[in-house]
Amino acid sequence: MNIYPKSLEELINFYSKLPGVGSKSAERFALATLNFSEDEINDASKILLNAKMKLKKCPICGILTDQDICNICSNENRKKNLICVVEDYKSALAMEKIGNFKGVYHVLDGLISPIDGVGAEDINLAPLVLRVNNLSNVELILALKGTIEGETTTLYIKKIFSDKNVLISRLSYGLPIGADLEYLDMLTLDKAFNDRKKISD
Repeated sequence: MNIYPKSLEELINFYSKLPGVGSKSAERFALATLNFSEDEINDASKILLNAKMKLKKCPICGILTDQDICNICSNENRKKNLICVVEDYKSALAMEKIGNFKGVYHVLDGLISPIDGVGAEDINLAPLVLRVNNLSNVELILALKGTIEGETTTLYIKKIFSDKNVLISRLSYGLPIGADLEYLDMLTLDKAFNDRKKISD
């Protein structure tokens, strides 16, 4: 027998879809929502719809933006030939929170994983090659997870740029193996960034 009214159950199920939210947390969120005023609920609805409608991926780097081009790519003070390559836009946002990086980003939208049927053509690699070809004195900083998929992607990127004048480095191995960058503290991430190692020939 379900102890929740149907409307409350639907609200709990909605919050349960959020990452890291278990049933207890979802129940707390749902009950807390009921204490909001009708105006606050209406505002929340507008904010959700606005975010869904306006947020999109930057056509250059792949970071979320509500502009034609994100504020990082459009910033003339950023070093366009210093490109930090990340798996997803959440990793890029984690890097940006450090506040010390003066380059730009490239979001791969995944990692090469043959066992899962994900090849190089299935991730955002082709635009990276085009970006690099239009720049000089490029350094690619690979900020990918230390998993099999991350290593496979790293080796592939190193291979496709092996005959080009591109410096390739990676974050230092002080990072926990397999860790998602978005969950690391800023000090650890900053140190890994500053201690990055050259891996190109």
